[in-house]
Amino acid sequence: MRSEQVRLFQTLPHACGYYAERTAQNLVIDPAAPQLDRLYGPALERGFRRAGGHLYFPHCPECRACTPCRIDALHFEPDRSQRRCLKRNADLVVTECLAGYNAERHALYENYLRQRHPGGGMDEADASDFRRFLTAPWSPTVFLEFRLRGRLLGVAVTDICRSGLSAVYTFYDPKEDSRGLGTFAILKQVELARRRNLPWVYLGFWIEGHPKMDYKRRFRPLQLRTAEGWQLMP
Repeated sequence: MRSEQVRLFQTLPHACGYYAERTAQNLVIDPAAPQLDRLYGPALERGFRRAGGHLYFPHCPECRACTPCRIDALHFEPDRSQRRCLKRNADLVVTECLAGYNAERHALYENYLRQRHPGGGMDEADASDFRRFLTAPWSPTVFLEFRLRGRLLGVAVTDICRSGLSAVYTFYDPKEDSRGLGTFAILKQVELARRRNLPWVYLGFWIEGHPKMDYKRRFRPLQLRTAEGWQLMP
């Protein structure tokens, strides 16, 4: 992806999703570019992330805390806690499904947001919000569904590109919190990457010292994208 082939826009300052006292800005690849499907893989390599139909990268004038990270899927080995998570969820049926809206998924998504992000502006998500945030016409997206005796417990929104697999978003039944479905989703995405012989699972951004981001450290080998390129996390 050469810079002269695509336009980049910078968003206006907005509230930071991680630090209440900070503002944030993003660089966004032109959402009207006709070749977004072809740009997506190279953009992942450069640390970009998809949200709805936008490919973005944090570009805050006074902060560089957000660091792109990815799992080396082909060399990943689950630790003891992750093996327990797999065993705990061995009763679930995992299915790779076509991405898209339906009432069952929407009800689960809405319930998850109400419980996990109350008052955050996302907790009253209607059908259009679901489609706009989780899918895009050009995006190679699948939904990994987790079911217990037919009941939908969780969905891992997963983009599959030539350069790797991107873990876009996971939502699940908050009553099943003890299962560790967020961890389970990543483990299943690593398995999917291996089946497709894809080297990386992109986890979005890691922030050193942030409690909501600490779980990503456990998926090793983990690489961080620095000014010198991708580097193994020590």
